[in-house]
Amino acid sequence: MKFGVIGAGIVGTALAVQLTKAGHQCVGVHTRSRLSYERFRGFINKDHLQLEELVPAVDCLFVTTQDGIIPLIAESLVAKKLVVPGQVWIHCSGSLPSTILRVQKDLPVRCLSLHPLQAFASVENALMILSGTHFGVEGEEEELGTDIVKDLGGIPHKILASEKTLYHAGAVVASNYLAVLASIAVDLFAEAGIPRDEALASLLPLMQGTLSNLERVGLPQALTGPIARGDAQVVKGHLDQLPPRLTEIYKGLGLKALELGESKRSIQGLNYSPEELDMLRRLLGG
Repeated sequence: MKFGVIGAGIVGTALAVQLTKAGHQCVGVHTRSRLSYERFRGFINKDHLQLEELVPAVDCLFVTTQDGIIPLIAESLVAKKLVVPGQVWIHCSGSLPSTILRVQKDLPVRCLSLHPLQAFASVENALMILSGTHFGVEGEEEELGTDIVKDLGGIPHKILASEKTLYHAGAVVASNYLAVLASIAVDLFAEAGIPRDEALASLLPLMQGTLSNLERVGLPQALTGPIARGDAQVVKGHLDQLPPRLTEIYKGLGLKALELGESKRSIQGLNYSPEELDMLRRLLGG
């Protein structure tokens, strides 16, 4: 496969390196940023090409820019008459469907989206963890997308274009909101007298233990704590002491924990007592 990259960010650079290692030919890269290109060339020695040089020379064109620029790139290619029939245009956005590239109804190209379900801090970090990363694959060339992901060392999952926003929301909850939950926990520890830097250091092993449990036993079995135990008095104590700004967050998460708790007990052939369940629901507003 001959491929080109538009946008030399972390993802575009890492994909180019790994695909080249897998035996594919990187024809070149196009980027507006000199610094991005210099970083790109530090990992893979390919020329910076104008779109007029790059696009006609490739089978697959990766558009690895920021999400808002992706349709603008497609529009620019159409305006410049750089549309090669049969070519595959690929973007890596988790929130946008592959069809965002189809800026004209009758474009004779195939559109595909490959989204790495991972948070990459740098190109070096991406190259270390790309193998084993899960990818959302969506578009008109799903089999090709699956093959590309496997060449990257990744694990492909076909997703529905119509529900891609929900897929991305799930990724945000798992990744971004994990940091938010850590921040809330640090706030509460600070209220209890533990300095914030010490609070985070003390919470990380707890969070890592939960992640380990999720990996080892999955859901809902990984749920622990007072709601899993049916300890309504502990939950009431939390709600009595929580800062008002956190009460609704705690209740919303608690209702989901109660749902998981019921599933966990069902698997074990158990149930909450009617009294436990009623009190927990009343405390959490369910």
